[in-house]
Amino acid sequence: MLNVSLIFKWLLAFIVVFIILFPLYWIFTSSITPPGELFSSPIDYLPDHPTLSSYLYLIQHVGLMEKVGSTLIVVGSSVIISTMICILAAYGFARYQSKGLTVALMFILFSMLIPAVVTARPLYDFMRKINLFDTYPGLIILYTSSIIPFSVLILKNFLSDIPASIEEAAEIDGASLIQRLVYIVIPLMRPAIATVVIINFITCLNNFFIPLFYANNILVLSTAIVQLPLKGSLHIVQWDLVSAMGWVIIFPIIIFILIFEKQIMSGIMAGSVKN
Repeated sequence: MLNVSLIFKWLLAFIVVFIILFPLYWIFTSSITPPGELFSSPIDYLPDHPTLSSYLYLIQHVGLMEKVGSTLIVVGSSVIISTMICILAAYGFARYQSKGLTVALMFILFSMLIPAVVTARPLYDFMRKINLFDTYPGLIILYTSSIIPFSVLILKNFLSDIPASIEEAAEIDGASLIQRLVYIVIPLMRPAIATVVIINFITCLNNFFIPLFYANNILVLSTAIVQLPLKGSLHIVQWDLVSAMGWVIIFPIIIFILIFEKQIMSGIMAGSVKN
């Protein structure tokens, strides 16, 4: 006898997977399809003459490798700096209690509710006055500040579930604060740290507003699509180049999720729900 409930679950899972994966497949096939075959009728779901010309054009004429390098500098530095800061901040909020710390934590979490466009104009003027507009340090500071609230929330909740008695026992044995952090706290926080690093990497890689609004000459992948050349006097969008650039942005995210799926789920559950 057929299990109707099991069949329904598999059918629903297939539909959800199709809805999620088909756009990714379409972007990839469009990136390797010659421009003249993109709008063929009837629709060809497998390119007859696959080519990497779009990727070569991006490398040779659009400066793809320069954008990749700038992205790695900004995103990599932001993720590393924010992780170090948030580990220390989460430890302070989790292990020490006072009204001042509670208010500070509330302000940090409240900043997550403020849309970036609200503070864009005054922050734009401020960055220009201190000569950080369109600079790597300026972008790194803005990226870092945008991901700190989420990181502190996850790490603080995770750290609150680690018994303080473990550190107290190490302190009795003569371990200093730095030694307790390095040899006890951080190793126990690895699932949460891995989750924060992965999610922040994806968030920074997809960040469109900050590099578009606060930089002119520093080119990153998230804003590269709006800088692609148009075709002819009618300014026709070259969808093969758009698809290729989109796939360059999406592919690292897919790899990260496939490799670190378990760490992402375990870290989110441990850092979001307190026992």
